[in-house]
Amino acid sequence: MTFRITRRELTQDIGRLIGLATIGGSPPGRRLFAQSPKPAQVQEPATNGEPMIVYSREYLTLEMPMSRLTTWITPTESFFVRNNLLMPEFNSSDWSLAVTGEVQRPLSFTLREFRQLAGASVTNTMECAGNGRVNFRPRIAGVPWGRGGVGNAVFEGPRLAEVLRLAGLKPTASHVAFHGLDVVPEGNAAFIRSIPIAKALDPNTLLAMRMNGLPLTPEHGFPVRGIVPGWIGSASIKWLQEIRVLPKEFDGFYMSPGYRRTVTDETAGADDGRSDRTIAITSLQVKSVITQPSDGAVLASQTPLTIRGASWAGESAIAKVEISVNEGRVWHLANLGSDYAKYAWRLWDYEWRPTRPGPYTILSRATDAAGRSQPMEPRWNPAGYLWNGVDRVHVELRD
Repeated sequence: MTFRITRRELTQDIGRLIGLATIGGSPPGRRLFAQSPKPAQVQEPATNGEPMIVYSREYLTLEMPMSRLTTWITPTESFFVRNNLLMPEFNSSDWSLAVTGEVQRPLSFTLREFRQLAGASVTNTMECAGNGRVNFRPRIAGVPWGRGGVGNAVFEGPRLAEVLRLAGLKPTASHVAFHGLDVVPEGNAAFIRSIPIAKALDPNTLLAMRMNGLPLTPEHGFPVRGIVPGWIGSASIKWLQEIRVLPKEFDGFYMSPGYRRTVTDETAGADDGRSDRTIAITSLQVKSVITQPSDGAVLASQTPLTIRGASWAGESAIAKVEISVNEGRVWHLANLGSDYAKYAWRLWDYEWRPTRPGPYTILSRATDAAGRSQPMEPRWNPAGYLWNGVDRVHVELRD
């Protein structure tokens, strides 16, 4: 069968109420390893201004240049894309979402039925776990993300907790696994990840159908993707086809060894990956990035210069952002923007009045509500996850 998403299907009103969720569906345990549809012929999303940074078109991976980070809400066409597998091509009339596993009433929704469920919204800063990987030394294999594997958007859709309520959780329910329609090349594992039941029942954890007021684009997971706010982007699985409730954390490649870090003493040195104790990566860490001026910029000296950027802290809140122009000897408070939401980044700015020409390194350092600050250099880890070192931009001031 040939699967395609038509423009009419993609742009129709998601708020239309049709039908009821059906009870029954596929037998528990069957759908989790269902065969994927064929891969889509993907194209890079339309761009405005500086082009997106392309790391792969086959496994579509796009980074947002910092020149595009100018607004609190990231336009969808500027929002980063990361596909670990191949993007699917399918007909939405054939799409269904199964709820299976440790539930009292297995469910199966068609797209029309799923649209009937009451919706909620969350503004969420989503970041790839590998964002900033290029900064680690020694260098690490993988996508060489710079600063732009991140974006902030408004997501809308039913609460996962409501879907689980309809299915009825058994006392054995401990984790919830998401399985998308990603096309799995031979020799690869299916992209399946799970989250603890407490996070699944959080009212801000959604099954999103809309992004920034419009239906999800194919690149961002149409028709439905999980949204696990404050956590790494890989937790928010795209193109959902099954939600499976489990008695324990899902045992699969993208849960272990993927997206894990070793447990080490915080006072120890680098994480060398030799510890036997590992934990799944969950919440984002406190972080800031400088968006203006650009790295390597040549600027006029003795004129006010506005330094701008964004900061976020996963499930925590940003308490302050500081700027230094003398290698961290003196720090100055930046002004935090007025736009705020629990899981969203804060934009900030600082007016710098340089007094002499020459080379400068501008540093930014964020601190969250728990008192955690960006380190000058984060501990190395073998997968290059969760870089959150103090950001640096080099500029030259000339008379």
